[in-house]
Amino acid sequence: MSTFTHLDQHGQANMVDISDKPASIREASARGFVKMQPATLHMIEQQQLAKGDVLTTARIAGIQAAKRCGELIPLCHPLMLSKVAVNFELDPANHKVWITASCKLTGSTGVEMEALTAVSVAALTLFDMCKAVDKHMQIGGIEVMSKSGGNHGEWTRDAD
Repeated sequence: MSTFTHLDQHGQANMVDISDKPASIREASARGFVKMQPATLHMIEQQQLAKGDVLTTARIAGIQAAKRCGELIPLCHPLMLSKVAVNFELDPANHKVWITASCKLTGSTGVEMEALTAVSVAALTLFDMCKAVDKHMQIGGIEVMSKSGGNHGEWTRDAD
């Protein structure tokens, strides 16, 4: 009936069978940002927010989110991640905190969704911890930056 990968012959949703795919080292990175008032960015940098260390809390949230991606995204495979890293770059010129996440494993499916989920939840956590002082924050620019491994090999956004 369908050539869609996540629908069976009756049009019912199903998880793709990856058991025949060879395991390989797979990595992906993603990024996004939270834009805010300059004073909010300064408070984050100086650890002056009442809720505590915003970046450490957001880092832990992002790592936890990547590990639970299979529970959050329908039909996404639960994965045994071997590495998740979430990092931040303060950008005072543009009043942003850039969030970058990278995920890695040896397995039969990619880790792009895990990297995107890590960035998204880290951004949401940052927003939550700062919303009392800045109601105008914006989350944006969430995108996959690179991936490697599997049949499709390497891909980098800059080389696209």
